Amino acid sequence: MTGKPRGERHIGLLNGFAAYGMWGLVPLFWPLLKPAGAVEILAHRMVWSLAFVAVALLVVRRWAWLGELLRQPRKLGLVTVAAAVITVNWGVYIWAVNAGHVVESSLGYFINPLVTIAMGVLLLKERLRPVQWAAVGIGCAAVLVLTVGYGRPPWISLCLAFSFATYGLVKKKVNLGGVESLAAETAIQFLPALGYLLWLGAQGGATFTEQGPGHAALLAATGVVTALPLVCFGAAAIRVPLSTLGLLQYLAPVFQFLLGVVYFGEAMPPERWAGFALVWLALVLLTWDALRAARRAARTLATGIGVPRTAMATGTVSAARKTQSVPCGPEPDPADARP
Repeated sequence: MTGKPRGERHIGLLNGFAAYGMWGLVPLFWPLLKPAGAVEILAHRMVWSLAFVAVALLVVRRWAWLGELLRQPRKLGLVTVAAAVITVNWGVYIWAVNAGHVVESSLGYFINPLVTIAMGVLLLKERLRPVQWAAVGIGCAAVLVLTVGYGRPPWISLCLAFSFATYGLVKKKVNLGGVESLAAETAIQFLPALGYLLWLGAQGGATFTEQGPGHAALLAATGVVTALPLVCFGAAAIRVPLSTLGLLQYLAPVFQFLLGVVYFGEAMPPERWAGFALVWLALVLLTWDALRAARRAARTLATGIGVPRTAMATGTVSAARKTQSVPCGPEPDPADARP
């Protein structure tokens, strides 16, 4: 990033590690909320996330976007779709972790970049380079191997990957900042979530008031768990190149995978290792191709506009990447809402 002092870049990297580290370690948090069920946890996450981001927006006094959003029905509709899709993603993830499927959940975020590229081809008619086709093909082979390994399709992984890829696609079109986007989505989720919690309380099934103040505090903390990594990511996104964040994004599923195998002790028979190895091979190819294309585009851009080579080497590649007509792999978005 041209003009960014080294201290700023270090702060950006620390925030990036913090964001993806928190997303990667979040499987340790959801089991603490038992005996609350996945739907109750999900509803609390929606309610308390809105409370957290509303306070954040009050502090920074950023409300102008709200009036603009309300005056654009199409954009508001896209936010509603994004809220619905991320509800599915959050709900499946919470249930999967608390049901002992942490490894399969991590697989969903490993294959998410491959699903994103496949959706670009199918929905946006984008063209892929040969290495990208190879990565997608290897990813499909991995799913087949894992289907044999699990004795069923890895539907948790596929649901997480496709829902998050769809969410990312919609969010690109909405083009709202991270905190603003989360505020808009949780505002849409708030009334159904609050209604469910009130109904659950009336039926005597709510745990919020029945399990003591510690349990209630943990449920309220779901808002912080949702929003705090997003704040750190936003701080990282303005300080380090997108290519760097693109590499950091794999930290989260790596941490989740390690937690599933080492901490939760989930079984990993040989066929599952084989499936994961194929996925990792596909991601290595995809990342290598993306970095190679970014460097090539940066050289071409620098040559075309007469930028000195030293400036080109230290500058961000994000502008150059936008000159490519084919996708180089998913770029992290400050508006992304991770699990």
